[in-house]
Amino acid sequence: MRKSILVVEDEKDIADLISFHLTRAGFEVQLCRRGSDALDAIPRFPASLVILDLMLPDMDGVEICKRLKSRDSTRRIPVLIVSARRSEADRILGLELGADDYLPKPFSPRELVLRVQAVLRRVESAEGARTSVVVGPLVLDSENYSVRLHGKQLELTITEFKLLDYLTQRLGRVVRREDLLENVWGYRYEGGSRTVDTHIQRLRQKLGNLGDWIETVRGVGYRLREAQTEPE
Repeated sequence: MRKSILVVEDEKDIADLISFHLTRAGFEVQLCRRGSDALDAIPRFPASLVILDLMLPDMDGVEICKRLKSRDSTRRIPVLIVSARRSEADRILGLELGADDYLPKPFSPRELVLRVQAVLRRVESAEGARTSVVVGPLVLDSENYSVRLHGKQLELTITEFKLLDYLTQRLGRVVRREDLLENVWGYRYEGGSRTVDTHIQRLRQKLGNLGDWIETVRGVGYRLREAQTEPE
């Protein structure tokens, strides 16, 4: 079954370029040039992934991303931001909003397709992962990407879920940032270490007191420590 991609991009040349290369790669593509049109289209178009420009004529892409990630019906749809905003601060903002990846303009069409494929592989691997795993008061359920802490569900993005799941599989062992990039994100790229650090920070915040279970191993990476009681 062909994967469906919703492209939200107001520049016609860029939108057509994205559509051409994704279609050639075997995807079904729906184009929207306004943010409001994209929000209206999503209930009718079962998107496997959203490619989102930040600078749109009617609505900021940041607001669209917030809305997608705040709704039960759309929060699990992965988002790839493409934007002319190239600063590290902009990239971090996009990731903090829950986007699964950030690709600055200009970009090569081949890299865009590879990024899309990597994000979708990440989703598929999460679907095919272990059914459930228990680490202390944490319960990870791979069937619906849910994580419960003391019985209360945490709202994680697919990338955050994959990151936590990968760390639990290596409980008590140090995991290098490079390994996280390859096995969670599916590739390496410049600025990748900062991307990992940003997602770890978000994950710690969502875990609350248990955020301290994810230890930083300076100069190497991270470790989910073996613990059966919450830190004081």
